[in-house]
Amino acid sequence: MASSSSSFLLHLLLFLFLSTTYIPLSSAHNITRILADHPDFSTFNHYLSATHLAAEINRRKTITVLALDNAAMSSLLAKHLPLHTLKNVLSLHVLVDYFSAKKLHQITGGTALSSTVFQSTGSALGMAGFVNITDHRAGRVTFCAEGSDVPVAFVRSLREIPYTIAVVQISAPLTSDAAEAPTPAPTQIDIIDLMSKKGCKTFADLLTSGNGTAAKAFESNVAAGLTIFCPIDQAMRAFLPKFNKLTAPDKMAVLLYHGVPAYESLDLLRSHSGPVSTLAATTGRTTKKNYRIDVQNVGSVVTLRTKVTKASITGTLVDEDPLALYTIDEVLEPRELFKPAAKAPAPAPALAPEADAPAGPKSKKKKETKKKKTTKPEEVPAPTPAGPEGEPDDMEVADQNAGVRARVRHCAVAVVAAVAALLVMA
Repeated sequence: MASSSSSFLLHLLLFLFLSTTYIPLSSAHNITRILADHPDFSTFNHYLSATHLAAEINRRKTITVLALDNAAMSSLLAKHLPLHTLKNVLSLHVLVDYFSAKKLHQITGGTALSSTVFQSTGSALGMAGFVNITDHRAGRVTFCAEGSDVPVAFVRSLREIPYTIAVVQISAPLTSDAAEAPTPAPTQIDIIDLMSKKGCKTFADLLTSGNGTAAKAFESNVAAGLTIFCPIDQAMRAFLPKFNKLTAPDKMAVLLYHGVPAYESLDLLRSHSGPVSTLAATTGRTTKKNYRIDVQNVGSVVTLRTKVTKASITGTLVDEDPLALYTIDEVLEPRELFKPAAKAPAPAPALAPEADAPAGPKSKKKKETKKKKTTKPEEVPAPTPAGPEGEPDDMEVADQNAGVRARVRHCAVAVVAAVAALLVMA
């Protein structure tokens, strides 16, 4: 009996040890990619991106998307709602809780009330941003917006990542007078005038120089979503001598490099790390270069890195969908145009004091020979070649994950060995 118990315990410990060798990495989700696998939902997918809801969905960690197929979206689009109003309607279809198909059919008490992204935006009055979920008999589940008497039915589950995101199809759009109510369009902002008045006049003047092509590129992207990182005057003036040596196309690339063709709120930047594309790569320029910026955050500080320079966000001028405008303390120099600063060579070792010797041709020659050998400079290592343009530094992450796994594995081995020794002694 003792032998059987010991054997069971050893097998259990070995199982636990093997389990520790696998540590899952972050299970980030991407609603655009999920829906791309379902062509019947292409219209819904398109408008999630057009209204910037896709980024909001990807940022959240516990969420349920009530997806509409192309036929259901046609009935919604037939109302000809402005884009900002359509965003409110679609945000009502994003529940800020996780409801898998199984959970929907096992609701305690048969009903549940869930908040939505529409409610969290503050645009919904009272409880207008809530959705009632009802589990009927015979496996039928319906959804109904608060204040509405038109329920829609659960059809099927499209994708589930347990306790993170569930994407389920519903039969028709949720109806809500509050969500469909007319809302004012985003205020038209003169971004050049704003930058000039808020400490970024040098950068603003460069955008409007010549025929103002750079300024026009920024302004034409505002409606679809735009984030601008504006270097303060002090940083821009220090960079001007280097800027003035560039060709006209490269000057344009540097200016456009400070714009991201998407609305990135400060909260989103603080919760997101990784590369983002810029206007330098997407605005009317035939180039194979990536022109990306690497966003990093520590606490509330957001840092932008280019492998040549790094800058921190120092202020917010505008942060209202579809436009975000931030001041930064350094100019962003793309690695495609500038080289990283070379590391300073290590100092040569100090010369040992030499003993006095009689002056003579032989002695002098010996001294010179010795001096040459002693003062030979150390070879400066060649800079490490950069990786593919725009590629994030994933090796550091991989090394950290490997280190964690190794430590867990070593601990598990120690536990197994200790228990085995105790069993043998017993």
